[in-house]
Amino acid sequence: MFAFVISRILQSIPVLLAVALISFAMFAYVGDPIAIMLGQDFTEAQRAALVADLGLDQPFWVQFTRFALHAAQGEFGLSYRLSRPVADLIAERAPATLELAFCAAAVALAIGVPMGVYTGLYRHSWLSRAFLTFSLIGVSLPTFLIGILLILVFSVWLGWLPSFGRGDTVTIGWWSTGLLTWSGIKALILPSVTLGLFQLTLIMRLVRAEMLEVLRTDYIKFARARGLTNRAVHFGHALKNTLVPVITVVGLQLGAIIAFAIVTETVFQWPGMGLLFIQSVGSADIPVMAAYLLLIACLFVVINLIVDLLYYAVDPRLRTGRGRGGH
Repeated sequence: MFAFVISRILQSIPVLLAVALISFAMFAYVGDPIAIMLGQDFTEAQRAALVADLGLDQPFWVQFTRFALHAAQGEFGLSYRLSRPVADLIAERAPATLELAFCAAAVALAIGVPMGVYTGLYRHSWLSRAFLTFSLIGVSLPTFLIGILLILVFSVWLGWLPSFGRGDTVTIGWWSTGLLTWSGIKALILPSVTLGLFQLTLIMRLVRAEMLEVLRTDYIKFARARGLTNRAVHFGHALKNTLVPVITVVGLQLGAIIAFAIVTETVFQWPGMGLLFIQSVGSADIPVMAAYLLLIACLFVVINLIVDLLYYAVDPRLRTGRGRGGH
């Protein structure tokens, strides 16, 4: 197991280098951060001094090498827009994004898996048809439209929930959370539902499809022939084997939730990393944009590793195959 983890980490290094190169090269030629930082009235001497101070007068490979070496040490330079260390900015915004992402994933799992199991077991019932119709709506509507509709109903018409911001937060060490205050919980509801709705419908349909396929297999027929109850067959055998492909999708979708929370954070003005990225695009803040994409790539690498390890916990066939030298 230890050798497997080390091999996966070594395989991820070229991936991270490629992502860092692509992201840095993509944004190095976008906009003019010098003009944004200096404003409208500046002299050529001031411009040249700032270019030299930021190292933008050096060749591209020199700039990228410096960025990669500093990034390996957790340093991403200074933000052109805010003149603050990028690592500090991301550390301030990361708790908001991670809290939103995990709450959205929890909503998607807590509702999507039971709905998928029910629609798989009782696929001809009227409630199953209602769930499938709901899933079509969740898949079809874009995220920003879902957010706007929820704001219109629950914030404007009913006035139950706030339409923007994070509410009151409590700081525990370097971590800030809104889960310990009532206003923070209320502010989290609409963004979490908006971000998790697509994942919910995806998980529901995946669990339903896998459940229908597993219920047709021979070992389920043998389990019924042995006289096992429906509860034991459905949840002791069928559901457990259904979870193997679900783990893959859920793991990747968790990374996607964090990576693509940009839209939700923009709609609700949620003070997370996605909103920071959008604000940085307008000012061509290259260090922030490159650091954001590199961190998202690291996140996907870590999630893939965790998913591979969870396979061994869920599917005993993989542990047996590896113990015999299989792949």
